[in-house]
Amino acid sequence: MTLSKKQIKLIEDVIKNSLKNKFSTYSPEPAIMPFHTRLLGKDRLALYSFIHSLNTNFGTTIFEPVAVSLASNKFKIAKSQKKSGTQISTGAQFEIQKIMDELTAANRKPNKQKEIEIIRQVCQKGEMRTVKPTKIDICLESNDGEIYFFDIKTAKPNKGGFKEFKRTLLEWSATVLSDNPKAKINTLIAIPYNPYEPKPYSRWTMAGMFDLDNELKVAEEFWDFLGGKGTYDDLLGCFERVGIELRSEIDEYFEKFK
Repeated sequence: MTLSKKQIKLIEDVIKNSLKNKFSTYSPEPAIMPFHTRLLGKDRLALYSFIHSLNTNFGTTIFEPVAVSLASNKFKIAKSQKKSGTQISTGAQFEIQKIMDELTAANRKPNKQKEIEIIRQVCQKGEMRTVKPTKIDICLESNDGEIYFFDIKTAKPNKGGFKEFKRTLLEWSATVLSDNPKAKINTLIAIPYNPYEPKPYSRWTMAGMFDLDNELKVAEEFWDFLGGKGTYDDLLGCFERVGIELRSEIDEYFEKFK
């Protein structure tokens, strides 16, 4: 077991509290679906609606606090929903747009290390502009000062959003470097689980825009990076135990929809 008993309790408490809070605040949408209701029953339809609602905020209510809890033992700083910075140079904006244009046209292959160095060279050149980048889902800093920013995405992100995801990662890097040109910055996409398991994650759709080795961590890669080898399996165990413990509560909640 990788996680300590204290860590396991903290994580299980986060899961329990999130689920119980959802039960106390959730109200099914008053949508009338006569065919679905007659075919499946009100309770099954309510369960489907609940799961859909839970999925929309799973990242902020469960994945983010769990990630911060795990990383706190390994990293000097572990926080969620932080700003990367507010300043970006016009030189960096120009180079980011150039990188995006060339990746979109398939005139270059993604290479995060080279892209960071290009931005580093111009991070304080030209006019400094005030910007408001997307907030960082998980912000980490190692004991030796290396920075890691994660943008947590759904298990099957929309291919149409890949360009904006990539731009966000580059802009985060540029805002950090505008404050400290020597900073060692890593910006990545995190996908909490592999929906294709036991097959490998289908990364090919992201290959043209992302440096898969340096900009993407999926399932075990992500959770084991935060908490050490074996963390992912321990985490699944936490969810399973909470599910068993709250089974009667969950059944009782949906019983009222019959």
